[in-house]
Amino acid sequence: MQAIRNYFRPWSSDAKLYDKTAVITGANTGIGKETAIDLAKRGARVIMGCRDMEKADAALKEIIKLSGNQNIISKKLDLADSKSIKEFAQAVNSEEKQVNILINNAGVMVCPYGKTADGFEMQIGVNHMGHFLLTFLLIDLIKRSTPARIINVSSMAHKWGNINLDDINSEKSYDKSKAYSQSKLANVLFTRSLAKKLQGTGVTVYAVHPGVVQTELWRHLSGPQQAAMCLIRPITKTPVQGAQTTIYCSVAPELETETGKYYSDCASASCSNVAMDDDMAQRLWDLSCQMLNIMWD
Repeated sequence: MQAIRNYFRPWSSDAKLYDKTAVITGANTGIGKETAIDLAKRGARVIMGCRDMEKADAALKEIIKLSGNQNIISKKLDLADSKSIKEFAQAVNSEEKQVNILINNAGVMVCPYGKTADGFEMQIGVNHMGHFLLTFLLIDLIKRSTPARIINVSSMAHKWGNINLDDINSEKSYDKSKAYSQSKLANVLFTRSLAKKLQGTGVTVYAVHPGVVQTELWRHLSGPQQAAMCLIRPITKTPVQGAQTTIYCSVAPELETETGKYYSDCASASCSNVAMDDDMAQRLWDLSCQMLNIMWD
């Protein structure tokens, strides 16, 4: 019964984020928007990175109205296009004096096969490669803004995933569910590697499972999958509930010295054995750098 209460309960804290700046990808909808509302209410400056600027502008107005915080801006960010990612990062680096919280939240789920502008399979491209590149481009500013935190929104689906280094783009065969799980496993492995590389810098890193959340990510589910979701709807989370672990990892003072871990329901949780494989994490890191044409030691 306590586990069920923890699954649904909102995380409660009066911690404030005055003089802090948060960047949130996919902040115009779902748990990204609810996270933005919460951090704005705590006094943070919030930068929304969004692909659809019409939806972003509508969400921006709603976040300002609900939070009473005028210090919210939205910028174009398409994580399926490295050109857009670089333009977004350049703007943030040139216009902002600090980034204290980076929340890599945006994602796609079990979509039909497609490729990003850079030729990556869409799910690994958006969910992992796009956020890997964005973090790389902002990391110097983040390191100058310590104490700082990076939150990677993953999923319990990582437990069913494997990293296919020989066919990361699923060109030989494509199973949309396996590709999604691979991308979410990549989020956890990225968190693990990044935390080690940032040890001692004052930047901490967290991977998050938000729960099974009622969001637009469900739009690509098959008929049977949609029916299954309807059956389990009573135990699914609203976007507000789904945002709580992200908020917890962004704000909780007690996490200031923790890094590289995986969280669910506002607590440290166990991840798969593959997700703790340091060799695989490094090999994925090296492959990501190679495919993105960057040097990040």
